[in-house]
Amino acid sequence: MLNYMENIKQTILICIFILFGCSANASQEGTWTALRGDDSDNIEFRDEKGKLKAEINDTAGFIIAKKFDKIIAAMDEINGKYESYYLTKAGKKVRKNSVYIFDNTPDCESEGFIRFRDKKTDKAGMLNSKGEIVIPAQYNDLTNVRNGMVMAIKGAEKKYWDKKNTEGCNHFSWAEGKEYLIDTSNKVIIEKFKHNYNLDLFSLKIENAPAQDVSRQSFPGADGRYYSFINYEKEFKLWLNDALLASLSKDKLIKYSYNKIYFWKKPEGWKAETSSSFINKNFELIKTRLSALNRNNADYFISIGGLNPFIYEGAEFEIYYNNCGQPKEWQFPVMTVVINHKTKNDSYQDHFDFLRTEQGYKLISLTIRGKKIK
Repeated sequence: MLNYMENIKQTILICIFILFGCSANASQEGTWTALRGDDSDNIEFRDEKGKLKAEINDTAGFIIAKKFDKIIAAMDEINGKYESYYLTKAGKKVRKNSVYIFDNTPDCESEGFIRFRDKKTDKAGMLNSKGEIVIPAQYNDLTNVRNGMVMAIKGAEKKYWDKKNTEGCNHFSWAEGKEYLIDTSNKVIIEKFKHNYNLDLFSLKIENAPAQDVSRQSFPGADGRYYSFINYEKEFKLWLNDALLASLSKDKLIKYSYNKIYFWKKPEGWKAETSSSFINKNFELIKTRLSALNRNNADYFISIGGLNPFIYEGAEFEIYYNNCGQPKEWQFPVMTVVINHKTKNDSYQDHFDFLRTEQGYKLISLTIRGKKIK
């Protein structure tokens, strides 16, 4: 009987432990949203129901996370000195004074991972959502995680853009070194992987031979197979010529436009209008300017970037930004077509911005010089 009662007690304790553990894990699930009062140094992170989940003092203005999914960069002020660290949802502080900083901005979580930089060696590595090291700090630099993959460089040296001033915010590039594509367990997928922001890592195909699709770029993998990715520039040029410019019509332009067109108009500044209304009023002007691309001697270039969060705001654009409000240009790039015009007395440029959405490229913004937009 005694043994029987002891077994019952143990069973009850186990059940309580399981229930408590599940409850604790459940309380950490979901996304917490950052709220900061106008006159407060504290940031409150609240769940979808508005319940306070964490409150962090941020007198240094260091925290850039607008959403808290798994792990964020934070900073404490202790006796007038600042100590940076990563904070997990369980409230654990890890990798103190090893926060990855670029352009005076701390790193942001990507797919449940975040970069860190070893203070002693100045090498970069990767942490998981629990603050555990999954990629050792053995690389000069890493990209954030993209579709479970990371671009890495090792054995390189910094080449500062301003050679006379190498302190502060001076930007630099990595020279020489070996570039790799690795996964989040530090396994090498591709050696000699040229760092290329034009590649869509979310379009990965693994085959036994190089891809035949002209919009894809193939690399021999470490396992003997070929890994290919869509090259944004190649893909966009094909789309621009074959889908949009060929027999350009008003209906086609509306079809390939975002639901609103953003444009600059003096003195109001940036304005937005429904694409159908805007194109109906300005189609002939737009057609004339875009048609310049069909000429053999067309003077233009294409650049790649991301959405401007100060212009494109609101819930409809949240998908295009990460948890820190930074544009996810590696997944949703903005391809800008810049057309140069020259006359005897003047020279000017037109800008056409095409956002890569889940439904394909869409004209979202334009700037036309020399003529007044209606």
